[in-house]
Amino acid sequence: MTTTYAHVDDPGALPRARWGAFIDGEFVAVGDDATFEVIEPSTGRPLASVVSGDADLVDRAVRSARAALPVWRALTGRQRGSYLRQVADRIRAHADELAELVSRENGKPRRDALANDVSFSSNCFDYFAGLGDSLPGEIIDQGPIETRVVYEPYGVVAAILPFNWPPIHFAKKGAPALITGNTVVIKPGEQAPLTVLRLVEIANEVLPPGVLNAVPGLAAGAALAGHPLVERISFTGATATGRRVLETAAQNLTYATMELGGKNALIVFPDADLDVAVEVSIEGMFYNQGEACTSTARILVHDDVYDEFLERFTAAATALVVGDGLDPRTDIGPLVDAVQRDRVLAYLRTALEEGARLVGQGDVPTDPRLANGFWVPPTVLADVTPDSTVGQEEIFGPIALIMRYSTLDEAVDIANGTSYGLTAAMITRDEAAAWHTAQRLDAGMIFVNNYMRRSFLGSPFGGMKGSGFGRENAAETLHEFVRSKAVRFRSGRGEVPVWPPRT
Repeated sequence: MTTTYAHVDDPGALPRARWGAFIDGEFVAVGDDATFEVIEPSTGRPLASVVSGDADLVDRAVRSARAALPVWRALTGRQRGSYLRQVADRIRAHADELAELVSRENGKPRRDALANDVSFSSNCFDYFAGLGDSLPGEIIDQGPIETRVVYEPYGVVAAILPFNWPPIHFAKKGAPALITGNTVVIKPGEQAPLTVLRLVEIANEVLPPGVLNAVPGLAAGAALAGHPLVERISFTGATATGRRVLETAAQNLTYATMELGGKNALIVFPDADLDVAVEVSIEGMFYNQGEACTSTARILVHDDVYDEFLERFTAAATALVVGDGLDPRTDIGPLVDAVQRDRVLAYLRTALEEGARLVGQGDVPTDPRLANGFWVPPTVLADVTPDSTVGQEEIFGPIALIMRYSTLDEAVDIANGTSYGLTAAMITRDEAAAWHTAQRLDAGMIFVNNYMRRSFLGSPFGGMKGSGFGRENAAETLHEFVRSKAVRFRSGRGEVPVWPPRT
């Protein structure tokens, strides 16, 4: 049955009044421990109270996952795949409920949460379930020795998630870790933990207890990263936070995948179809309120088409509808919380102080009910210099930066001229030029004449430089969650050299 959420004034609107850690197949009853509030971004009102996990709860969750590991890893890939397909089906059965919950705690339009976030989550579990029979392994013929290389799970995986795509991050870390025989403890983003906790609850309707646990709260991330029984970390978040996670993990020599920030460039060539250029740039920049590591915050436009592109892009950006994510007319919702809103607005002030030109800004809602929401309208800044503060640092909000360039060499230098390297994009009719330029761009993913995030599943996702290392969303992701073991046999063919030599 689909759950319909009333507005925040209704205290019975959410599935439970109290949220917290989910361990060994159930929500943990934890008295009056420290809690934090999840705020509804569109109204600024409290949405739910969540018990904040501490080191003791993290230890309990990790030990639960460790206890469940022997039975789970002993299953065949096909058997684990059967479990994952059932999880996918359960997510689809709760799709409307989950999309509404995402919108209420995260702020994004409900239609996007349903079509992208929740859909990706269920499809991701199906995708990796299908790879259960394709887990890596090989035999190396070395004459008298035959080496059988097997790939085994690490053990307990810590998945540390950000706030911006809760169902997507839950699935793209959880599904490959589980199909390869690991057990998992998830730490959701504290700004928007409810959807992840609900997904963990839903998945546990299918999975054996302890295979998938979750502990929310700011302190849980550090406790997970430093836990001696955690053998693998998969982290998505800000680059600075990722460094701290790595420093903590290094104390135990724990291997980690880092999916970090971005300062992505989109290059509009002089031959670009400007209809396509504007369409792609709007989606690349403003989808998910710009709260995306893949956001095309820097739009590099050739002198020949700069003025026309700027005019058309600004008109399209300022026409976007800003509002409550539950309103089907909304294109851009609020930012996730007051801290994020204030951070983005501070970057806007800095940009203007450093000489950027404000050429357009959308409208924020006038509904009194939304007066305390965390609004930043879609904003267009022109004539931004590459070495400015906003030209170098990740804003993570709906502020588009338009930059000029004169030659392709200059555009490539600008695109590569930050500490990040997640994505890059090009709009051009010249496929050969796009292919040649793609080889020169320091980014893990390149888009040509599109910025379709919804097609990420099945192709490698990951960055270079300060944008991290490791790859998600693809078959090669299986290697992120297994390690090789070489088992060497006498083959019976030929003599095995011995020491000391026989006389």
